[in-house]
Amino acid sequence: MPAAQKKSHTSRIGSLVAELRERRGMTQEMLAGSIGTSQSAIARIEKGEQNLTIAMLERIGEALGSEVVTLADGSLDFEIEGGRVLRGTVTVNTAKNSAMMLLAASLLNRGTTTLRDMPKIEEVARIVEVLESIGTAVRRDDADLILTPPKRFLLKNINVAAARKTRSVLMFIGALAHFEHAFSLPAAGGCKLGSRIVSPHLRALAALGIDVRETEHAYHIRRRALKAADIVLYEQSDTGTAQALIAAARIPGTTTLRFASANYALQDLCCFLRSLGVKIEGVGTTTLVVTGLADINVNAVGEPSEDPTEAMFFIAAAIVTRSALTIRRAPIDFLSLELLKLEAMGLTYSASPRYKAENGLTDLVDLTLEPSILTALPEKIHATPYPGLNIDNLPFFAVIATQAKGITLIHDWVYENRAIYYTELEKLGARVILADPHRVFVVGPTKLHAASLVCPPALRPATILLIAMLAAPGRSILKNIYSINRGYEDLADRLRALGAKIRLAQGMP
Repeated sequence: MPAAQKKSHTSRIGSLVAELRERRGMTQEMLAGSIGTSQSAIARIEKGEQNLTIAMLERIGEALGSEVVTLADGSLDFEIEGGRVLRGTVTVNTAKNSAMMLLAASLLNRGTTTLRDMPKIEEVARIVEVLESIGTAVRRDDADLILTPPKRFLLKNINVAAARKTRSVLMFIGALAHFEHAFSLPAAGGCKLGSRIVSPHLRALAALGIDVRETEHAYHIRRRALKAADIVLYEQSDTGTAQALIAAARIPGTTTLRFASANYALQDLCCFLRSLGVKIEGVGTTTLVVTGLADINVNAVGEPSEDPTEAMFFIAAAIVTRSALTIRRAPIDFLSLELLKLEAMGLTYSASPRYKAENGLTDLVDLTLEPSILTALPEKIHATPYPGLNIDNLPFFAVIATQAKGITLIHDWVYENRAIYYTELEKLGARVILADPHRVFVVGPTKLHAASLVCPPALRPATILLIAMLAAPGRSILKNIYSINRGYEDLADRLRALGAKIRLAQGMP
C-alpha cells in the first residue's frame, strides 16, 4: 500500500510525541534527558524511524504528562483480513529465552560484554531497563547491546515496574549474590499460566550458599559462604538450570548439576559462559560439570541462537493457511520431533543441508513447506524436556489440529492454565473439547471464521489465535497484543511481507 494511503503506526505516534513536546515547551534534548535517552533517539522517534517499546512509551507518557502515548494497558490490537494464502521466505530471529539468560549472565562480568543480534522485543527492553536502573551502562548499536557494569550495583534504584513485568529478573539472583551479601528483587511476572514454582531455583541456590526467602511481592536474598556442590535439580527447569549455572560460574571449584535442562537456551548460555572463561562439560546433556572462577573481568562477546519457537510459529502459520513458505535459519535439532510428528500427519516439506549459527554451536537448516492435507495422530501429543517435543511448541499443535482430519488429543501437563486457553479457538470456529485443565481434544478439520478476541495473557496461546485469524476469512481483531510483543519482533511487518493482510491499530472498544 502506498505510504500516502497508509501512515505507519510509529509515524503517528512520533508526530504525536513531537506535538505534545512542543506544547510543553520542551526541546528534544530536554525530553531525552527526562527519560534517559539521547536527543538523536528522540529525533528518530518523532520521525517514525524508531521501533517503540511499551516501556519507552510509558516513559515518554510520564515525561509529557499525557496518557495518549502511554500504552501501558497494552492497547495495541492486530486487525487481520484472514483467509489469504501466504508465500515467500521468512528468516527466524534469535531466541527470546536465550537472550534473557545471556542478559542475566552478563552481570557476572566486570568487563564489557557485547551481546550481538539481540531480539528487539518487549522482554529484552524491560530487562535492559532493569539493568540500567541498577547502574549498568547499556549502549545500543542496531541489534547489538554493549553492557558495562558499574563499580557497584545500585539495587535500591531498581526499576520495580519493569522488573515485575518479566519472570526473567528471577535469574539475576545467582549473579548478584556474588556482589551483595543481602538484597531484594521484585517478584517475577511474565506469562499468566498458573502456579510456577521457584523451588528449582531456591534449592539449587541454597546448596551453593545462597538463601532466598520468597514473599508475595519480592525475593529476599542472603549470601552465606559460597561453595561448589553436587546438585540434583528439583525439576528439569530451563530457568532453574540457568540460575544454578550462573551462580556456579563464579564459585571456585567444581559444581555438578544433575537432571539439568539441555534445551537450546541452556546451550546458548553455556556457550556464553565459556567465553567468560568458565569451564563447562556436558553441554547438551542432562549432567553439567562447571568449574567456576573467583573473578570474571574480560571483554566478552555472546550471541543467542535462532528461536525454534518462532520457527514453529511460521511452520504452523503455513500449515493452517495451506501456504508454501520457506523458513530460513531454523534450528533443526530443536524442531526434529515436531517435524517428525507433522510428517506423520501428512506434512510435505524439505530441508537444506545443515549449517552453523553465528555462535558456532547450533545447527540450522532452511525449511521449505508445501500445502498439505493432514490427518490427526492416533496417539496423544505432549511435550517433554529436550530432546523431546519443546514445551513452548506444544500449543501450535492445537491450532494445527483444527485443520487435521480426525480427533487430536493434546496433553499440556506442564502448566495448569495453558490448555484452557486453547478453548478460545472455539470462538473462531474450531471444535475444542476441554477434558480437564491439562487435556483438550481438537476435532478437525473445521472451517475457521473471523472474530474479535482479547489476547490471552500468555505468549504462546496468544500466537495460536493469531494464526487461526490468518486462516479465517473475514476481518478479525486480536485485542491487547502486549503478550505477543513480549516475544516477537515486528511480527505484523514480517507477516505482511508474506502476503498477510494485518495491521497494528490503537486499542479498539
